[in-house]
Parts: sequence; structure tokens; C-alpha cells
Amino acid sequence: MEKAAAAAEEEHEETWAWTWGAGTDGQLGDGGFQDHHLPQPLLLNPHCRGRVSFVAGGGAHAIALTSDGEVFTWGRGTHGQLGHGNLENIPHPKSVKFFENSTITCVSTGWNHSGFATDSGQLFMCGDGSFGQLGTGDNQSRNLPFEVPFFTSKHVEKLALGMRHSLVLLKDNSVYGFGSARRGQVGKPASKNQKFYNIPRLIDGFPNCKILGLYANGDHSAALDESGQLYLWGRALVGERDDDQPRAAFPSLSICQVALGWHHALVLSGGELYTIGAYRHQKHNPTLSDNAVVQQLNLTTTSSTHHESSSISNLEKVPSIEGEQVAQIAAGTEHSALVTDSGALFTWGWGEHGQLGLGDSCDQVVPQRVNLGNRSSRSSASSLGVYCGSGFTVAVSLA
Repeated sequence: MEKAAAAAEEEHEETWAWTWGAGTDGQLGDGGFQDHHLPQPLLLNPHCRGRVSFVAGGGAHAIALTSDGEVFTWGRGTHGQLGHGNLENIPHPKSVKFFENSTITCVSTGWNHSGFATDSGQLFMCGDGSFGQLGTGDNQSRNLPFEVPFFTSKHVEKLALGMRHSLVLLKDNSVYGFGSARRGQVGKPASKNQKFYNIPRLIDGFPNCKILGLYANGDHSAALDESGQLYLWGRALVGERDDDQPRAAFPSLSICQVALGWHHALVLSGGELYTIGAYRHQKHNPTLSDNAVVQQLNLTTTSSTHHESSSISNLEKVPSIEGEQVAQIAAGTEHSALVTDSGALFTWGWGEHGQLGLGDSCDQVVPQRVNLGNRSSRSSASSLGVYCGSGFTVAVSLA
């Protein structure tokens, strides 16, 4: 009788974390290995030390960071990116025992690699190292977190991992990059034939400013300073050529959030959302409603000392969603998500694996509302967080 009562109580317990989309490697964390087109409960450990405060989504794996600095990983583990000492795919969040006595403050995921920064400023990496993206001085993969020797005497504040490269922000405001270098994503190469760097290298070209955030996805890199100025480098999002040094972009916007995809980026300024670049899947939606017609703005990207002239690029402004402001943004390889100030969740872009959470595999040009169903009433409406992996999405009630 006690077991039946417990099962009934569990069945009626309100969900506070969901996943949907591609799941064949276990990246949905729902205990299975299949795609889902609608939100499914994420099987987070109820005994974790704190509430989940952030989720990083990679190629087919994810990391959850709790408010107490505990980390859980799940999904594809074939390169050791889950940090459990093996190469297994795991379909449910599993605590990384390596960090049982550590407090993790920042996590990030690449296509097949993972990074973890501690409260003492240490950096640990694991997973695929074939392009030097672990920064360990070799191109070996590792299935347990390995401290990056280069940063042992430094203090790592933040990190951001792209497809095959990694970025690190130190407490002294310097930015380092390592891994694939073909598109300029880790800074100016020493030679034209340089394909990768397996030791962290300083990325110069920033003016005298305080960097608050780092971003990476695909072959793109970005940083945001305290004044809201965005810097872009790596594969071209603005204009037609790659940049191997940070370039100040869209100075007329005071940007507060950035999310990078493979062919597009989202930037949030004053509660209004803008997109940069293009979706390859726009053609599948034949019509746009009057309220969802995208407004195009021409904004100038500033030239710096290594550029002879400025260039003009189209920014697309996404009109307000049902009269609400945007509170948070996220981007996968080719899909996007946002949360409004009232806690409503919207997705759009590539939908082949159900990563839009709309019950089908269709692509969408404009944001579509996602129904999370049995959402926890214990959390306020505006405390929802959304995070994107390659072809999957995670949503978490943050309070």
C-alpha cells in the first residue's frame, strides 16, 4: 500500500524540468533513446544539493549546473564528454562524481566536449580533443575531467565552447581560445595553414573594456562588454568574410543577452529581440501573419584598427510576442527559443526532430508558443529558463 501511495504521489507531482527533440543518444534525459515532439519530464535527481540554475546543450549531450555548484551530465558519451570515466551514452542525468568535493560555477558544451570552471578558478575539460579543444597541449580525448595546466596559476571566470573550439575569460579580463582555428574563431593564426591550437592562446583586439560574457557555437565566437557592446569573430555572421580578431558590431544597440547558432545569432536589447544571419529552413513556412512580419533594420558594424572600412548588415527585429517583452533567449544549431517576461515559452526554426516542442517535425519561421502542461505552481511564471542543444531543447523552472 505504501508503494502504491508513493507512486500515486509521484505521478501527480508537478513537473519543473522538461526536454524534447532529438533523443537517440539519450540527450533528452528522460530515460529513453528516442525523439519526442512534445515536452517530456527531465529525470533530474530529486536529491541534488540545489535547484538547477543552468543547462548547457551540446551536439547530443547536456550538463545541468545547480545553485550549489553540483553538476549532472547525460546523453552521448562516445568521446568521454560526460566525464564519468567511460564512453557510454547515458539517458538520464548522472552526477559527475569527479566534482563531489568541488563547487562548479560555470559549464559549457561543444559538439563532443565539455568544460567546467570551479569557484577557485580552475578549468577542467573532457571529451573529444582531436582539434586541441581541450587545451591540454595534445590532441587526446579524455573521459574524466582533466585540469588544463595552462590556467593553474590563473583564475578562470567563464567559458564558452563551440563545435570544435573553446573560449575562456579570466578574472583579469583577458580572453583565451584553443581548438579549431580554420575560421578565425580562436584569434589570429600564426600562419595561414594553422588548423588548430591545443594550447590556450590570448585573443587580442579588444578595446579597453570589461568583458561580461563569452559565447560560442559552430565556428562562431562572441563576447559582450559591460556597456552592451557586442564583439564577433570567427565564421562570418556579419558581412561575407571571416574575422580572426574581435570586431565591434551594432554599436547603436545596448545588448544584454546573446545566443549563437550555426548560421544565425540572437541578440536581446531593451526587451526587444533581433536576429543576425539566416535560417536555412525559412522556406518551409509559406506565410507570415501580419503580427509576425519581420522588420528589417540596417545597422552599421564599427570598423577597428584591423579593418579598413565598415560594413552594413541586415538585422531582423522580431516584433513583440503577444505584447510582451523577451526575458531570455537560447539558440541551437538551427533553432531558437525565447521566454517572455510573463514566463511564456516560444520556439522557431528547424524542427525535424521535434526540437520545437510543438507536437510535429515541421520548421517554423516565426515564434510559436510551447505548452509545458503540468507546470509547477511553486515557481513564479517568469522564472522559466530555456536552453538549446543541437536538435533538442530543455526548459527548467528556476525557482
